[in-house]
Amino acid sequence: MSPPSLIQASAPSSHSAPIALSYELFPPRNEAASLSLWDTIGKLESTNPDYVSVTYGANGSNRDTAVDLLNRLLTETSLLPLAHLTCVGSTADELADVISELLDHGVRGILALRGDLPNEAPEQPRAGSLTYAQDLIELIRRVEQRRSALLCAGKVAIGVAAYPARHPESPSIEHDIEVLLAKQRSGADFAITQVFFHADQYKDLVNRARRAGVSIPIIPGVMPLTSLRRVQRLGDLTGVEPSAKLLDALGRAENAAESRRIGVEETVGLARAALDAGAPGIHLYTFNEHAAALEVLDKLQLLRPGRPQIPSRAARASQSTRVATDHLVTA
Repeated sequence: MSPPSLIQASAPSSHSAPIALSYELFPPRNEAASLSLWDTIGKLESTNPDYVSVTYGANGSNRDTAVDLLNRLLTETSLLPLAHLTCVGSTADELADVISELLDHGVRGILALRGDLPNEAPEQPRAGSLTYAQDLIELIRRVEQRRSALLCAGKVAIGVAAYPARHPESPSIEHDIEVLLAKQRSGADFAITQVFFHADQYKDLVNRARRAGVSIPIIPGVMPLTSLRRVQRLGDLTGVEPSAKLLDALGRAENAAESRRIGVEETVGLARAALDAGAPGIHLYTFNEHAAALEVLDKLQLLRPGRPQIPSRAARASQSTRVATDHLVTA
């Protein structure tokens, strides 16, 4: 017998303005993972997202594969990448080089993060190392200013993290808002939230932030909660207690299909609650899997702007080659 709905289904949110859509991806660890990822990228690209974010390991542990993925997204797809960048354990000079490399590749969006602290922190921090995301935001703006000619007087979009529930290292939720406000003052353009498990958490976060003077868009990050093990793991990593009803329902699921149905329904409910609270977009944490993410998207029925189909750079290059070949044949 199927468990009851965790969140009552409602009609699709009726927003007069299009809702921003984005996904999170992470660099593949091996060739098999790469093939699977690129199948997912193709499926996600067909939904015309506004951007896709690419994670970056602690201390740049997967920097090369992350940069390679970003470069391929720029050259082989029509997708706009948002590059994650962590600062803990790295010096300003090292990070300035990474930022310059990203700009050289054509990246124009960076998600500035502190990153996870190492399990065993050194007794003395490295000279010149950055400590907080706010420091990284200010560094990005300095690098941007030095390279304004390259950017044609444009602007790098900087995103930051926001926390619907108290950050596990924070003394209070009020302190989290103070940190978010400081990030805004340092030059952040928007925020993406950590995963949350309760429908009111996003609305409460936005209300606290607005009262404190935070004016940047705060985009809810949601993940298809289709696996009991993954939900439990997320709770441990984030320090946020998952919904007891969700854990119970997933634990009672008789098979993977039922678990997926439960998780998709829960995720759709969280996303709709955020949209009803005025969220300007939805950011889907995909875990490099497209099926559940696309099912969530289908049920949300987001109003998306119509755009002309722009072929990827690779497709345009291929088309140019065919035109040149046809010309030679008919000449």
